[in-house]
Amino acid sequence: MKKITFLLLISFFIQLSAQEKIMVWPKGQMPNSKGLPLKTEEKDGRIIQIKETEMFAFLPPKEERKQMAVIVIPGGGYYKLTYDLGGYQIAKWFNTLGISAFVLNYRLPTSPDLKQKEVAPLQDVQAAIKYLRKNAAQYGISPDQIGVIGTSAGGHLAATVSNIPTDYTELKGDWESFSTIPNFAILVSPVIDLGEFAHIGSRNSLLGENASSEKIKEYSMQNRVTEKTPPTILFHAQNDKTVPVMNSILYYQEMTKNKVKGAMFIFPEGEHKIGITNKSELTDNWKKLCTDWLKTIGNK
Repeated sequence: MKKITFLLLISFFIQLSAQEKIMVWPKGQMPNSKGLPLKTEEKDGRIIQIKETEMFAFLPPKEERKQMAVIVIPGGGYYKLTYDLGGYQIAKWFNTLGISAFVLNYRLPTSPDLKQKEVAPLQDVQAAIKYLRKNAAQYGISPDQIGVIGTSAGGHLAATVSNIPTDYTELKGDWESFSTIPNFAILVSPVIDLGEFAHIGSRNSLLGENASSEKIKEYSMQNRVTEKTPPTILFHAQNDKTVPVMNSILYYQEMTKNKVKGAMFIFPEGEHKIGITNKSELTDNWKKLCTDWLKTIGNK
């Protein structure tokens, strides 16, 4: 009990460091819901169920704030959210660059509330992008410089929203005028392929254990890359035993074929632990490489 209380206190104080908690969906307009009275649940410092889609805003001082912003999409195999390690910590690092960051806690496809499980995470990130574009002036950011960064399964969701142009939000009125496609994407150790090189846990959580070959192909994001895919940078470790490095390679190959502006960096070590704190100085260079790359894709 003491351990649980301690973890909840840590979560509470980290959330306090965010300037604002944003409910992504307008009241009563969250689609794909059965209306079940869920509660947000945590286990071992990971969110395993959320009541409603939410974002936490981490904003640099106005004097240092650039026009660019990122939505941080935590990983967790589509059955949990690493909201601190793969969310808040990354957001705070972006703030040191003068970039506003918004950590998205999206609905997990394992939720009993969903009518169509595989669409819910995409609906949430699409709505988050629309929200920031609609309210860009409020946060001192440009609606044309909003990107996504995703780690692991969060990388799969970042790639999904980058490549699926269909608007699944069901939002009407002036919401319809805002694009759901991000201006750029950063993929860190991303799940991309749900076939031969799949992270099985992510695939099962998203599509179910008996997914058809057609559905697996549809949600393997290397198959969805087109010339309209936004500029993307990928980072992966060659010795990643959780999500094979071929996931990034397959995606980058399709980017190259379709002349998508981007880059890929594969480190010899790092396993599935590339993040803000890295054991290897070599792997830790992903942050500088990412910083330098961001300078090439917009006016900062």
